[in-house]
Amino acid sequence: MYTRRFLGSAALAGLAATQARAQAQTTIDVQYCFPAFARFHEAVAADFMKLHPDIKVTFRAPAPTYDDGHQSMLRAAVTNQLPDVYYSGFHLQSELVRTLLRRQQIVDLGPLLDAEPKEWVAANYSPRIINLGRVDGKLYGMAVNASTPLMYFNAELVRQAGGDPEKMPDSWDGVIALAAKIKASGPNLAGLAYNIHEWPDDWLFRALIHQGGGNMLNEAGTAVAFGDAAGQRAMRYVRRFVAEAGMPLIDWDQSRQQFIAGQIGIFFDTPARLRQVTDLIGRRFTLGTATFPVDDKAKGGLPTGGNAAIIMSRDAAKRRAAWEFVKYMTGPEAQKLVVETSGYLPTNLRAVGSDFLGPYYDANPNFRTITRQMERSVPWQGYPGGNSVRIWRMQREIINRVMRGEVAPDAGLERLVKETTALMS
Repeated sequence: MYTRRFLGSAALAGLAATQARAQAQTTIDVQYCFPAFARFHEAVAADFMKLHPDIKVTFRAPAPTYDDGHQSMLRAAVTNQLPDVYYSGFHLQSELVRTLLRRQQIVDLGPLLDAEPKEWVAANYSPRIINLGRVDGKLYGMAVNASTPLMYFNAELVRQAGGDPEKMPDSWDGVIALAAKIKASGPNLAGLAYNIHEWPDDWLFRALIHQGGGNMLNEAGTAVAFGDAAGQRAMRYVRRFVAEAGMPLIDWDQSRQQFIAGQIGIFFDTPARLRQVTDLIGRRFTLGTATFPVDDKAKGGLPTGGNAAIIMSRDAAKRRAAWEFVKYMTGPEAQKLVVETSGYLPTNLRAVGSDFLGPYYDANPNFRTITRQMERSVPWQGYPGGNSVRIWRMQREIINRVMRGEVAPDAGLERLVKETTALMS
């Protein structure tokens, strides 16, 4: 009788403790972009919840692209149905932050970061990475994923065309010349794929402008600046990709499949898909990676793709929980997992050390390549006026026509400048 009563009391006590923990648990609602990245988002959240049993992380359905996610956030702001945490593409961050500020729906992360130990902040985040999350001088985002465009190549096709996989060209004239030789070295081969004509945002277009020492906007951010020699070269390159290098004008997924099948020699993409491409190629051929070609070695830069985590919780407990989650997502353990399952550039200083990614980079040199172009990273900024998404869709259509030979490169650039200026105003 005593034992039964004791067991019953213990069970009731356990139930009470479980109920108390459940009552104390804070749930945060998170949204990210690109469904394929569930493999690291969900794994990081699972690890975080083991360390923080008082916080539950739930995910909304991922947005297909940054542009789609951005439109979703703008709608959610109007109906007050924002998630607690959102991963905003860098190029749309300023527009989103300013929209949310007008409605007092975003958290200034500066005071939260300032409240952390200075030694801890310095050990984990470089000023360059922190600045990626600043808008109008204040910190509203913490950089989670960062990337600059990467060159993938088929080492066997490069050798077959007389190239050296250990010393890939570092200028666009050199890349196009090698791609033309690859195209001519066998039937049904394409020299390269640079899928700017159907990319969901303007990242690849900006890369061609910045690498040549150009800028998208003037210093004040109020006027188009790419209508110069850098813009002319970029537009001529996109036509040459097709006319000289035999680039097929198909979508990115088809280009990826043809590259994996060994039918495209050089393939430009985000490093975020390096793990996926590596696994799909397997032993079909030797995959290599090289730094993005830069014509202007002195001033050339590369737009930093990726995203920053912003916090929109109005509830104080949710804000605290969201900040703990963002710190973990940008910490070395989570960044190690992100890099190994994608190929992104880590945004945490400690993550590249011997305790985390060092041994992985030694064993997988293709993944280390992206770190060699970190010093060329420049901010990926949107356009003023709230029309960044519309501007790119217009630009993409014109670039597509130039690539097809329907519009001359210089005429295409003139239209880009004119129509971008109109949409900015």
